[in-house]
Amino acid sequence: MTNNGQSCLPLLLSQASPVPSPCFVLDEERLLANAAMLDAVERKSGAKILLALKGFAAWSVFPLLSRAHGGPLWGTCASSVDEARLGREEFGGEVHAFAAAWSMEEMRELVCLCDHITFNSINQWRQFRPVIEAANAGPRAGNPIKCGLRVNPEHSEGAPAIYNPCSPQSRLGIRQSAMETATDHDLAGITGLHFHTLCEQDADALVRTLAAFEKKFTAWLPRMQWLNFGGGHHITRPGYDVDLLWRTLGNWRQRGFEIYIEPGEAVALNAGWLVATVLDVVQADMPVAILDVSAACHMPDVLEMPYTPQVWYADGGIPALAGEPGQKVWNCRLAGKSCLAGDSIGEYSFASPLGIGQRLVFADMAIYSMVKTTTFNGLRLPPIGICAKDANNGHKFRLVRSFGHDDFKNRLS
Repeated sequence: MTNNGQSCLPLLLSQASPVPSPCFVLDEERLLANAAMLDAVERKSGAKILLALKGFAAWSVFPLLSRAHGGPLWGTCASSVDEARLGREEFGGEVHAFAAAWSMEEMRELVCLCDHITFNSINQWRQFRPVIEAANAGPRAGNPIKCGLRVNPEHSEGAPAIYNPCSPQSRLGIRQSAMETATDHDLAGITGLHFHTLCEQDADALVRTLAAFEKKFTAWLPRMQWLNFGGGHHITRPGYDVDLLWRTLGNWRQRGFEIYIEPGEAVALNAGWLVATVLDVVQADMPVAILDVSAACHMPDVLEMPYTPQVWYADGGIPALAGEPGQKVWNCRLAGKSCLAGDSIGEYSFASPLGIGQRLVFADMAIYSMVKTTTFNGLRLPPIGICAKDANNGHKFRLVRSFGHDDFKNRLS
């Protein structure tokens, strides 16, 4: 298999393909390759890696990833009760939870699901400490919940504003000035600190963040047992400095802390595709190919981040990568089928004009796209399938989930 995960492409692009269109397709080989890299980081560093469900929650492939099933990952981190329940029921291992705020109803459910709960403020910890203590003295006595605080190192590494948790406007994490107002009584029962500052970044960004974290919160480190360095670590991206990562994590592990990181993207990076078909080609300021998918409904990060995903097509029966405008003979804009005027995926160039019925495949669609899909306009959610090697070293497709009218109707009343 090639490093950029092209092995499934001939199957996906074929006009005679068994893969429906549209369809999210998980690439089992790529998931296993990512898992092997993460396993190596854990073995060399002694740190524990969790799956951030906010980025990838396709539970049909959890057995490939979970340590409970022979995979490398120790558990999951959740940002809601439903994510925590999914982690507990389908992934196994440790369940960690963090949210900007919890309600009392949510906390009563979380104490039955989670091993670690991290709070975004001293106020939230004060409010829910009695619930935690009651659970730890009762039903959780044999497996007490560990509690932590999310802190804000106030150190930014250049993430887009919408994803920057350390911007001056950020509501996420306790700043040093607020920690300094906390009393010993306030911090009683807190055994760990958590921060999350990165977004698709390399290990050198973590090193700089850790320097800022230690400078601001060194006074509280001696009382801590565990530290969570959050997500945004692009570990499985080609060129990522994996050696620097495991050395950095290992150094902190040797200082006596249990160390966690919780990447979402790195687990399923380049491990998913979105198959699409050209429905029509219309003329605007340039040719516009209207597809049976939608940026707004099926890949919202294209509009929010924003970014332009890679697109593959068949050129003479061979998978080819679409170019930037002007790189190839024919330029066009790819657009979604919703009624949103701005439902545009991006501008590309191809070796020849696209035709109605032609298949396209968008790359790196396992992360965030699948968990953020909507049924705006009543557009159906794409089916989900898995591409895996067969006994003859070819590739086979298995459909694992389809969606219909009831999935749209049941969201409403």
